[in-house]
Amino acid sequence: MLKHLYIKNFAIIDELELDFNDGLTALTGETGAGKSILLGALNLVLGDRADNDSIKQACDFAEIVAEFDIHQLDNVSSWLVSQELNADAECILRRRIAKDGRSRAYVNGTPVNLQIIRELAEMLIDIHGQHEHQSIMKSSVQRQLLDDSASHAPMIQAVSKLYIELKLVEDQLQHLQQSSNEQNDRLDLLRFQTQELDTLALEDKEYQSLNTQHKRMANAEKLQSTIEQANYLLSEEENTNVQSSISRIINSLTDISEYDERFSTVCEMLIEALVHIDESVSLLQNYGDNIELDPSQLATIEQRIQNIIDLARKHRVEPEMLYALHEKLQNELDAIDHVDERLDELSIEQKKLEKKYILSCKKLTSSRLKAAKKLNKNITQSMQTLGMNGGKFEIAITPTAKHSAYGLDKIEFTVTANSGQPCKLLSRVASGGELARISLAIQMIIANNSKIPSLIFDEVDSGVGGGIAEIVGQHLRALGNSNQVLCITHLPQVASQAHTHFRVEKQTSNKQTTSQVVTLDKNQRRQEIARMLSGVEITEQSLAHADEMIVRAQEV
Repeated sequence: MLKHLYIKNFAIIDELELDFNDGLTALTGETGAGKSILLGALNLVLGDRADNDSIKQACDFAEIVAEFDIHQLDNVSSWLVSQELNADAECILRRRIAKDGRSRAYVNGTPVNLQIIRELAEMLIDIHGQHEHQSIMKSSVQRQLLDDSASHAPMIQAVSKLYIELKLVEDQLQHLQQSSNEQNDRLDLLRFQTQELDTLALEDKEYQSLNTQHKRMANAEKLQSTIEQANYLLSEEENTNVQSSISRIINSLTDISEYDERFSTVCEMLIEALVHIDESVSLLQNYGDNIELDPSQLATIEQRIQNIIDLARKHRVEPEMLYALHEKLQNELDAIDHVDERLDELSIEQKKLEKKYILSCKKLTSSRLKAAKKLNKNITQSMQTLGMNGGKFEIAITPTAKHSAYGLDKIEFTVTANSGQPCKLLSRVASGGELARISLAIQMIIANNSKIPSLIFDEVDSGVGGGIAEIVGQHLRALGNSNQVLCITHLPQVASQAHTHFRVEKQTSNKQTTSQVVTLDKNQRRQEIARMLSGVEITEQSLAHADEMIVRAQEV
């Protein structure tokens, strides 16, 4: 519920703070006192488009802050968490507009865009009357009101789950069907490309291996002569080969090591070196014995490498990537070859889900028709008590072929204000005052299921008076038992029913006009209702009448 409203530099308001209570709150005041300004400020903080003209003259900015108690509103808390906004027991909406045209909005101190504010506002407060935020005009809200009245949440959840599953299968089916149509040419190309690569029969990393082998065979003569020379110097030259020289050095050092043990260390190191030399000679000899000097084999390798390069160039990849490309093309070909099988599987699954979805929707439709029949009767009866004699309300439920998460029904509120006239769409036949009263009639019926905690009715008494006005007031007071209700009214019959009473006053000082809101005490409220009854001059008779109205309201 709305707990606190702060307004600064807005229209003709300097600075204003209001605390709100449960139940029915009446806002009264003479015409032009500024009641609409309060509603305008509230609309602004709820996400209306900013207007620089609404900033108080000679001020650089205007600011409105609305504080809501949400400790019992789990849906609001969950939504705030999903938006990564603070979700404590209180929710604070703040709007600041500047003369330079800049506008800023905040939720719990975090800057947000107006769409976020509007989504949140729709869960917190509903404004009925001749102004915007008339959510009852939206088809989605009409559907929600009907479903809430019949506690359809489990059925909606079942329909929604099947809809999501069906949509997923249909999307997959559509994608595969498009792929199947578009890839006929692709299939022929893939078969040709994979056949070429199959014929090449390239092995993983074969190109790199062939290059290494080719380098070795192409330089076989150089390798052979180098190995022979190394072996000659290491072990074959008669007097100065490395093996013989090191052996002689080891023998001579061994002879003198008895004179100094440090020669023993040198001998050990030379012996280890001689071992490595012997191994090197053995490896070189073995390598030399296996050097391939076959020109025909070299030519075969060169041709194989050239075939790989040519095919890689054709596919615009590096030769090293040709093997991976072959695997990729083969996988794609296999996938396309099995599309028909997958299409058949998805088609069967789609038909099963479609059947389940339609069956679930039919159950929901049947329940909606029953709930609508009951609501039609109750709301029509409520309209009669609100001065709309002969009026009729009907919820039109028509089938639609378009699947949705909410079923296969098009739900529209229709109404006629006159007996004998056919019902037409609510938005087309209801005047501002009628719309407000119809909204009141609907809210009275579905109040126990309403998820919107605060309701504002602007000029709901338009066009009514006398006993009807008193009934309107009684309805609003009764609605205030389950919701927070704020009502802007000109009728004392409505104001007398309020639990809390505000009076909007206009004051002029130093040629400056400002608007203030006063919370009326018991005596002030008596005076205000008497003023509303008799006009400028308050008489003893009007005071007595005011007392009678207040007492009668408390007895209801």
